[in-house]
Amino acid sequence: MNTSTVLKVKKSVSISSFLLIKTTPSKLTLGILCALSLSACQPADNVVDNAAHTEKNPVLTPQRVQTIEKLAGIPMRQLISFDPQEIKQGGDTGLSISSAESYSKPSSNLPASRKGNFFIGNAFFKQPWVIAPASTDSRDGLGALFNVAACQSCHVKDGRGHAPLNAEDDADSLLIRLAMPATTNEQRQQLQNSFIEKVAHPMYGGQLQDRGIQGVPAEARIAVQWTDKPVTFADGHIETLRAPTFTLTNSGYGPFDDELMVSPRVALPMIGLGLLEQIPDDAIKNQAIKTNGDNGDISGKFNWVMDPQTGKHALGRFGWKAGQTKLITQNQSAFNEDMGLTSNIRPHESCMPMQTACMNAPTGADEQGNGKPPIEVNDEVAKFVEFYTRNLAVPHRRNADDKLVLAGKKRFYDMGCQSCHTPRYELPKTDDDHLEQHGQVIYPYTDLLLHDMGDDLADRTIAGKLPPKNVQVEFLANSYEWRTPALWGIGLAQTVDPQATFLHDGRARTLMEAVLWHGGEAQKQQKRVLELDKKGRAELNAFLKSL
Repeated sequence: MNTSTVLKVKKSVSISSFLLIKTTPSKLTLGILCALSLSACQPADNVVDNAAHTEKNPVLTPQRVQTIEKLAGIPMRQLISFDPQEIKQGGDTGLSISSAESYSKPSSNLPASRKGNFFIGNAFFKQPWVIAPASTDSRDGLGALFNVAACQSCHVKDGRGHAPLNAEDDADSLLIRLAMPATTNEQRQQLQNSFIEKVAHPMYGGQLQDRGIQGVPAEARIAVQWTDKPVTFADGHIETLRAPTFTLTNSGYGPFDDELMVSPRVALPMIGLGLLEQIPDDAIKNQAIKTNGDNGDISGKFNWVMDPQTGKHALGRFGWKAGQTKLITQNQSAFNEDMGLTSNIRPHESCMPMQTACMNAPTGADEQGNGKPPIEVNDEVAKFVEFYTRNLAVPHRRNADDKLVLAGKKRFYDMGCQSCHTPRYELPKTDDDHLEQHGQVIYPYTDLLLHDMGDDLADRTIAGKLPPKNVQVEFLANSYEWRTPALWGIGLAQTVDPQATFLHDGRARTLMEAVLWHGGEAQKQQKRVLELDKKGRAELNAFLKSL
């Protein structure tokens, strides 16, 4: 019998269905961007000779095998077996640590002369910003509408966020992105050509903000109801998933349109971002797979976005829908949308023109001169935070040579999980100052591409309906598509924060739950996961926990 638990939260989560309640203003909550999604694992049957099984029912095309091997620089058989080099998932930047601080250490190859920049950036990442005017001139200007006061409020100990656990949980590590369907030919053309990220709501903008400074009403409050969803394996084992239903209440600026698309997202872990930034564009683009029609095959596409710093198109690689090009733009977009802070890349307050109280609120912006607009996060602070987020080390793997772990690794590959979770890259040496990342061999387990994950994981409208697949919500990405997240460090997620959850909206409390929510391109593979017996489940889980 299904059970439900109603949690009234001041924040955001994801959507199975969305119901609107019109009341008076209150709070909501946000987060930067987080969680996991084990894209397109293709579990095999419980057979003794998995290699023979793979030959009879290949899960990867020869072209995909060739691409993975070219990026890895080693053959697939070596990737599948125990590889001592893989213990260092982050190459020479990583370190051996298994504690609550596992995500918060600097790159181990960071020289002493550069560590000062890391710790200054850490201070700005951790410390809360305050409402202007304030004596703390370097950290004032919070709001007027915002979600949290500090980056660390979303990325708990630099880790992933979580869905609300109970009625008292503020769920600060979640945010809600908003988008409207295009209604004019001009809007459709701008979206198709990636000249705009989305069609923002005229009153609520592109992100819901659940807090406001004094005199500025918050935009909304969220209530979430969890419903149990039991799933049965072939051997009778039952795994209980939980499906969320959300309602927006206390709308602060009028009713929401029924067609408004709502996307709850938990904060993503911060480790290894500088390494992902160094993966060449062509290495990502060349993994995009085109399929003929809806044949159930794994496919992938890259997001092509407008870089707010350069004003030019570039490859998207950060965020749940790969809507950001690089760390500096990701960080300053989060400063703006999550905390209401302006910068040279995002110089405008995160208020919509019709939100007059927000538009007229005091700011902490300082003059820059040279005809530039006043801003709150100056370039020096932005560079310190960028350096910090670039150099958070990836922890080394644990028990990588354990027999159970190696058996799980073989299942992972035999099932075709590497089709989306590309295991290994050899990074180039570039002409930038990202010295710690240059030339590293890394094992992130991601292709950084967008994949259709099916109806269950798709964002919905506030009225609870599935949007059409041709409706774009974040540059080229639609509501069904999610970027493959990196799996490195995932086995320590709940060591860093016991409340951490998985998938874009935090609905999955365990890694197995995350796998079982997969649909869309992974529909056939999800069914084969359900064929795993107790031993198979233990092996796969042991491998994922070792990452």
